Amino acid sequence: MQFNFHKQKLYSLIFAGIALIALFLPWVSISLGIFGGGTVNGFRSWGILSFIGVLGVAAACFLGNNALPFDETFKKVALASFAAIAVGALIFFLRLSNATLGASSGFGLWLTLIAGVVGVIWVLGKISLPDIKKS
Repeated sequence: MQFNFHKQKLYSLIFAGIALIALFLPWVSISLGIFGGGTVNGFRSWGILSFIGVLGVAAACFLGNNALPFDETFKKVALASFAAIAVGALIFFLRLSNATLGASSGFGLWLTLIAGVVGVIWVLGKISLPDIKKS
């Protein structure tokens, strides 16, 4: 089965894929001094909202005609889903900022937030990216 995605949907899937991978990366680094430390990924707390956003973007891209850009309904779904990715990461960060146990934000949290914001801007049509499909 061959998928011929429109440029808008293809980049949306790429941004959602980046956010999905970032959910597995460290969102929190905890340092306990001489007692060690650890990391926590995004599959907890408000990170679940970001995961639901990734699923929403995938649904918006795979439903309907893949060769055409988002119609009005699926554009709204994709926008709301990218916003959910960004808001989930932002709320997670804000709650982490209030913690005083030596916890700091990790790379995955920032990558998820950036993917969500860039996804919203992309679907709104405010940025232009090259066509990556071969003609």
